[in-house]
Amino acid sequence: MGRSSKVSIEHRDKYFEIGLNVAFYRKKAGMTQDQLAEKIDMNRSYLGEIEAPNMVTTLSLEMLFKIADALEIPASKLLEFRD
Repeated sequence: MGRSSKVSIEHRDKYFEIGLNVAFYRKKAGMTQDQLAEKIDMNRSYLGEIEAPNMVTTLSLEMLFKIADALEIPASKLLEFRD
């Protein structure tokens, strides 16, 4: 599970969706993974793990806020889940 700590089965899909949201808004901003990772001082491979639809990778709220700031979106956009 990459860099993840224990994630309950009922929350796995939420981590997947956060990663998909990061990828969506990053692409919408016209940024590559390398550009976003550099902007927030994150390892590109870690960002790739967060965005990967087949991995559960946890991230801190601080990192979520940094990503949102770099993408110039409210952090809540990254936490929007499909029902």
